[in-house]
Amino acid sequence: MLPLERQTRIIELMDVHETLLTQELAEKVGVSEATIRRDLQGMAEQGLLARTHGGAVRLQRSLTQEPAFAAKSVRMPSEKLAIADYVASQVKDGSTLIFDAGTTILAVAQRLAGRPLTAITLDLPAAQVLAVGETEVLLLGGRVRSNSFSITGPWTEELLRGLRADLFLMGAHAVDERGVSNAVIEEAMVKRLAIEASAKTLLLADHSKFGWRAMTQVCALDRVSEVVSDRKSRKFGWLRDAGLEVTLV
Repeated sequence: MLPLERQTRIIELMDVHETLLTQELAEKVGVSEATIRRDLQGMAEQGLLARTHGGAVRLQRSLTQEPAFAAKSVRMPSEKLAIADYVASQVKDGSTLIFDAGTTILAVAQRLAGRPLTAITLDLPAAQVLAVGETEVLLLGGRVRSNSFSITGPWTEELLRGLRADLFLMGAHAVDERGVSNAVIEEAMVKRLAIEASAKTLLLADHSKFGWRAMTQVCALDRVSEVVSDRKSRKFGWLRDAGLEVTLV
């Protein structure tokens, strides 16, 4: 098993158990305790978890801080790919799409790259991936945020006010009964304007994003046209009660 595969498996286990001993992780991952210790040390340095005596503990979610891009990129890879495959199958050629920032949205960009679309991006990695073949890419100007590569600020907001799109592919830091929320105020503002500029908004989020709340409100649930997530969550009854279309992949 490659190091990235091991670390992805460790994160999945930590999401379920929160705290695990090195011996338990070694047994569940199928490698030696020495290998797990090296993985845990590297993951702790990246901010993916915290080391404890004899094991590791999942970091508590923060209302005001978001994980760095490197940390998010190894979380829920199979779930993000399943979401991306579904969304790509639903997008029509010739559409104009706004791409939010984030690793789930990046997975969608990888699936759509090269198709005859107009892609308006709020994310540097997505712009790089999309700029091939027949895809026309418009990268909105603004401040590039360190460690996340999202684009925010007054320039971005002004450009969004003058745009119209068929679809906004939106990510989220958290989702609960009160709506979609985000840890970064500047990103929340950009998301609101992208919603206003788009005929439809798809919320794309794996199961770990549901049932809790971040610091800054983005929008109420009634501003979302459809929620696309994975099948591992059992927390979607309240979304359907709110009248939302929910697609699990």
